[in-house]
Amino acid sequence: MIKRLLKLAACVAPMLLAVGCASNKPAAYDYTAFKAAKPRSILVLPPLNNSPEVNAGNSVYAQVTYPLAEAGYYVLPVGLVGETFKQNGMTVAQDIHTLPPAKLREIFGADAGLYITISKYGATYTVLDSVVVVSVQAKLVDLKTGTVLWTGAASASSNEGGNNGGGGLIGALVAAAVKQVINSTTDQSHPVAGVASVRLLSAGMNNNGLLYGPRSAQYATQ
Repeated sequence: MIKRLLKLAACVAPMLLAVGCASNKPAAYDYTAFKAAKPRSILVLPPLNNSPEVNAGNSVYAQVTYPLAEAGYYVLPVGLVGETFKQNGMTVAQDIHTLPPAKLREIFGADAGLYITISKYGATYTVLDSVVVVSVQAKLVDLKTGTVLWTGAASASSNEGGNNGGGGLIGALVAAAVKQVINSTTDQSHPVAGVASVRLLSAGMNNNGLLYGPRSAQYATQ
């Protein structure tokens, strides 16, 4: 009886593993609208900050141009964009995100607009550790039609490399307290935000990421 059960388990296990792998595989993104729109220039709107950290928006906003430019797009300078909104009385990201896409195209002349939302930014303290986490989401919108061309999300953490250096419970508690002080008194989230931005906006990073733009040698190869 036991031998029969073991044989049955051996037969069923690979099937369950295959089903599990299939269910965990993300569905391929539909790039039909993206490829049809062929955006060349991108207007990045000031990020919508849903974290408690007031500096989160400026930190992420300052680091999004590089991965987009590397991906092959012309990105309107974020300083100029921010100042233009300010001169027109628009200083709140929530209000800016509600502007009609056609109006944004009229003002800036860009093909697409990138809307970024920050859901996590800053240090969280647990008993044995203090970890900086940044999580961002984005959508790329065709400013001519208002069609959403692409959506994505990415996160980065300060302890991705691991920090198990030994020292026992007391050592872990002391290390966590020291990290919390450092994270609270310095902007340790800024470089982590840079990693999250690169993961979110670099072309070719994953199967569902941004497509390469026309300034890239890999344009139209995906």
